[in-house]
Amino acid sequence: MINRESTICAIATPAGTGAIAVIRVSGPDTFSICDKIVELPKKISEYKSHTIHLCKIKDQDGIIDEVLISIFKAPRSYTGEDTVEISCHGSYYIQQKIIELLLRSGAYMAQPGEFTLRAFLNGKMDLSQAEAVADLIQSTSKASHRIAISQMRGEFSKQISQIREQLIHFASLIELELDFSEEDVEFADRKALRQILVKLIDQIKLLTDSFQYGNVIKKGVPVAIIGRPNVGKSTLLNTLLNEDKALVSDIPGTTRDSIEDTINIEGVLFRFIDTAGIRHTTDTIESMGIERTISNVQKATIILYLIDPNESSKTIEEMISGLPLQENQFLAIVVNKTDRVQQQDIHKSVENLKYHFSFPIIAISAKNKINIDQLHAYLLQCVGSMRQEENDIVITNARHYEALMHAREAAMRMLEGFDTGLPIDLIAEDLRQILYYLGSISGTITNDEILGNIFKNFCIGK
Repeated sequence: MINRESTICAIATPAGTGAIAVIRVSGPDTFSICDKIVELPKKISEYKSHTIHLCKIKDQDGIIDEVLISIFKAPRSYTGEDTVEISCHGSYYIQQKIIELLLRSGAYMAQPGEFTLRAFLNGKMDLSQAEAVADLIQSTSKASHRIAISQMRGEFSKQISQIREQLIHFASLIELELDFSEEDVEFADRKALRQILVKLIDQIKLLTDSFQYGNVIKKGVPVAIIGRPNVGKSTLLNTLLNEDKALVSDIPGTTRDSIEDTINIEGVLFRFIDTAGIRHTTDTIESMGIERTISNVQKATIILYLIDPNESSKTIEEMISGLPLQENQFLAIVVNKTDRVQQQDIHKSVENLKYHFSFPIIAISAKNKINIDQLHAYLLQCVGSMRQEENDIVITNARHYEALMHAREAAMRMLEGFDTGLPIDLIAEDLRQILYYLGSISGTITNDEILGNIFKNFCIGK
């Protein structure tokens, strides 16, 4: 656990050389430590909070840099503590020299996520909001940014708190009943509690159902491009990425390993995987590539099965039946190389496929970039269909998902207990479990192990 009496410092900007860098200092001795290394007309504590001042940083050898310092007085700071942010020039030497001076003056190096951990411990944000800070830093698309901002503003926490507060009222009444068990009295309205439990189960289901959408938005939607060798998978990947990422050749079996890259389509990040062509082969290396293709199919949210216009329905059916498809996956049959056949033949081929298969059929030419916009539209449609419109809050965190699932299971056990006439002391235990798991999301109930697991993945300086 951190020593909250210490004053910490760290470089808050990315590693490397840039125009400027920011060094953050936070803790009870922030102002007195910074006074030792900056030249100002008066002590930092005498300046108003939320002000910026130009000053020099010196050591015994002379001026290190001319910097701007931003002053934030407790509790009106990110951490809730006295904080100073030093904006210096981006030289690696300057950054390290300032850190060295701060350490010599009494500061300690911050651990990963320690500034945000202090913000949580000082009541500036709850635990789910603190986790959203990391998600916001790592957001790579408009969609993931929007979800992180929503959670950082506390919208998810608010919903969890409202549910929990209702249950706390009933928990206190049930505990009172247990204290007077010999009197055989009921303080808690069973009918009202049942209604709250049913509502709770429905609300949690909405939240947990959003996890698939939230998880792929956060990490990027995995899209596997599969098909027989030489059907144009690598060409399609290059077209989607608008660069020559994959080697293209007329020789079947050129792609022997998975090639992966990302593209942002209308604010949603997609992770495209060009896989080895699926066919019977005696080549050991190619066989390994085909095994990886099957593995990538299992991991993908969307599967684009590429064919050429002359591929038979029987061959397609055999290929699809051999895939390890799952319920929550999307598959589209993409007819490629349409530039090589007549328009009427393309139409006939598509209609024939629609007759035999219920999957979406998209006709394209990856080489000539024909109907790529239709492919984009299909991908976005898949992502949109994952979202539960009834609830604006989206779960992206596996820890939250697991806690919600445990809370829902305990709520369902409570309902079953009421129906079977289970003793109130056993039902009360499930109610305590619900409160525990909901509280663990916001940090109302927590421990050092949970905090350690959460903040160890933060970047230093945040």
